[in-house]
Amino acid sequence: MTSTDGPLAGIRILAVEQVVAMPYATQLLARLGADVVKIENPVGGDSGRWSQPTIRDDDGSRVGAAYIRSNLHKRSVGLDLKSEAGRQLFLDLAPHFDVVADNLRPGTMARLGLDPDKLVEQNPRLIYVSISGFGSDPGSPYYSWPAYAPTAEAMAGFAESVRQPGQPPRIGGAGALGDIGTSLFACIGLLAALRERDRTGRGQHVDVAMFDAMVAMADAVPFMWSISGGDTSGRGGPTSIAGAFQARDGYFILFAREPQFPVLARLIGHEEWIDDPDWGAPGAWKERTESHIRPAVEAWAAERTKLEACHELCGLGIASGPSNGASDIAADPHVRLHDMLVEVARPDGGSPMLVVGNPIKLSGASADRRAPRWPMLGQHTYEVLRSELGIPAADLDDLASRGVITPLSQ
Repeated sequence: MTSTDGPLAGIRILAVEQVVAMPYATQLLARLGADVVKIENPVGGDSGRWSQPTIRDDDGSRVGAAYIRSNLHKRSVGLDLKSEAGRQLFLDLAPHFDVVADNLRPGTMARLGLDPDKLVEQNPRLIYVSISGFGSDPGSPYYSWPAYAPTAEAMAGFAESVRQPGQPPRIGGAGALGDIGTSLFACIGLLAALRERDRTGRGQHVDVAMFDAMVAMADAVPFMWSISGGDTSGRGGPTSIAGAFQARDGYFILFAREPQFPVLARLIGHEEWIDDPDWGAPGAWKERTESHIRPAVEAWAAERTKLEACHELCGLGIASGPSNGASDIAADPHVRLHDMLVEVARPDGGSPMLVVGNPIKLSGASADRRAPRWPMLGQHTYEVLRSELGIPAADLDDLASRGVITPLSQ
């Protein structure tokens, strides 16, 4: 499951993680060569294993979609951190790793006696990375709140900024943005901390809040509100046309700025708009999007597929792209060329699943060609505890009989 190649080869991560936010971050790091050992409760494991839909794993258990897509190339150790023996095993393992990572609710690790600051203090080279809804500072009024991706996205303004009059906010419009976006900030923080450790010899605590990450990604929402004196109606700017338009087989997105308006008018057969003084006033083109431009663009596009329309528009320098569904993405030649969908074999013999690939392409590193596979619950418990701590088989069996670790048969 581990790799000796990649720019992060030799970096070892001990992860106490759930669902998507931290698991996606550590999966990305594993794809770049890091050795990721995932700590899971011996009973039930990561709650992502319970997500729907599920498939039957090699050991007969059910494993959920959230787990499958975020835990490739990792090793799983089943360890009960609520037990004294389990906590001691964790403390014994930590010095063998460069990084400890968690995305539990703030304070959880401290209550278990595994306080991040104390771990770093005991092992000055250790880097501790945490992801939570609102960070590790108890001064936040939301410090103790649980959070999932839609919570942070909505609080950062994503839902309200596109809410239609008279309609409630629509959540989850950008997939798992709150999870994946936060994961990327955690990876950046970790890489910065590793570089700082190279320079100073000391580790530190990297603390990433989902709310902070989403405020950063929704940067235009508070900025445009502040720069326009509280007016948030100018989405796309007064001198641009931005929207979804219908073609023969679906929708495509078009974004045209003022210098491109004459080019668009000629393309769709309305050159008379170019020199008409009524169209020359500031914002006139945008104001006429629904009344004039949409009918003309969609009449032109009715004879074209959404991809054909985009090829013509982009050929003239007008940014556009098809509004794709899952089948479009799976068939897309760019996606195939860039290995952005990776086939993952199903233990039950069904058609391969498609998990997103690594969007980071490094010219100095070969692509990761390992067969993608997630670990079964506790699959590597004995292997890791023997190799890292030298615990004899009989002692491991005893720990397993007391429920502290996953039995070898699992």
